[in-house]
Amino acid sequence: MAARATGRHLWSTGSAFRSDRGGPVWRNWARNVTVRPARTAVPASTAETAEAVLGAAAAGLRVRAAGSGHSFTPVAATDGLLIRTDRLAGVRAVDREAGTVTVAAGTPLRQLNETLSAHGLSLTNMGDIAEQTAAGALATGTHGTGRASASLAAQVTGLELVTADGSALRCSAARHPEVFAAARVGLGALGVVTEVTFAVEPEFLLHAREEPMSLDRVTVEFDQLVAENEHFEFYWFPHTARCATKRNNRTAGPAAPLGRVSGWVEDELLANGVFQAACAAGRAVPAAIPGIAQLAGRALSARTYTDIPHKVFTSPRRVRFVEMEYALPRAAAVPALRELRAAVERSRLRVSFPVEVRTAPADDIPLSTAFGRETAYIAVHMYRGTPYSAYFTAAERIMTAYGGRPHWGKLHSRDAAYLAGAYPRFAEFTAVRDRLDPERLFGNDHLRRVLGD
Repeated sequence: MAARATGRHLWSTGSAFRSDRGGPVWRNWARNVTVRPARTAVPASTAETAEAVLGAAAAGLRVRAAGSGHSFTPVAATDGLLIRTDRLAGVRAVDREAGTVTVAAGTPLRQLNETLSAHGLSLTNMGDIAEQTAAGALATGTHGTGRASASLAAQVTGLELVTADGSALRCSAARHPEVFAAARVGLGALGVVTEVTFAVEPEFLLHAREEPMSLDRVTVEFDQLVAENEHFEFYWFPHTARCATKRNNRTAGPAAPLGRVSGWVEDELLANGVFQAACAAGRAVPAAIPGIAQLAGRALSARTYTDIPHKVFTSPRRVRFVEMEYALPRAAAVPALRELRAAVERSRLRVSFPVEVRTAPADDIPLSTAFGRETAYIAVHMYRGTPYSAYFTAAERIMTAYGGRPHWGKLHSRDAAYLAGAYPRFAEFTAVRDRLDPERLFGNDHLRRVLGD
């Protein structure tokens, strides 16, 4: 793995994982991970997946599966067999009576959301990006924001997993419960997920209220804003005292979606086109970033609309970036953010991307970042191609001081020794891994760092 160690910190370089072996090149969405595996397989069924796994094992190749590549770490990288899940796609069953939907692992969340909507159904909560695959989003603990509704993994009721011996293991809370508990956020370390069953509910409407606020107001009222809204999040613009806030709450309606033109102006022209230009200008002339941020903060405006869930929760993200996110005890969110602001202000850091803050209730999934505690997430980003090590190192120092848990799919420097202390059920997860994959067929260098040998 191409990486450099600096003191206690291990940061991926611009090419976080690079292999020059034969076969087609695979890159992640952010283009900071590039790999050329020895083999690539694109199975269309569980049986074909098992065949590919057994073939790799016989050839002495390690196996990783990749979806749409929205992880910023080399979690999916391999110099062995890369299984692409493109053809493992589609909704396989909708059970209205049970309130579930079963999908192939490579189904993009966007397709899942649209299919559910056509059936008058919806997930309870979701993240803000819909381009990940179902299995890929689960593997690294994808989450949105919610007072009481938890991550995508918390909505899973069943999984099918191809293990190292080629078996297709179906698991749920009632069937192989210890595997089910671990595999809901499994990092691809237990096998290749081929099918996922989610709990769903009748489609509902969300009223979205987006408005600018001062950072002082948001931090003072943070607990109240979280308590009063089903879904609350905010974005602080470094080098300013301004935030963009978003409150989503269920409503009986009527629907009042964004207009086609106004929605395009806000979500495509401004949030993607103009923002892309501003980030590119800041990368070329870093000294201009504070001024650009001040202009952006003053340009924030309010809007409200009411629509079905996936049209409120998710939005297009066309500006590429790298990201680090930490899950903190909820009570630590405001103190940590204040420390981050102070660190930016007293340094020469120039940060063009806003800092995102979300929340989640406690859950019981062993490697969930919200395991066992009410959680707040603080995410820092940098525009792709911009040096980020100093900023991320400063942020990580603050987050770990509060007992933070790094998002499994986002950049961080933590290792198994730290993570074993951060997760009370870490040893339970590794015991399941030892049983299912004792030879580490599904391992790679990144997993060795975060899970240990």
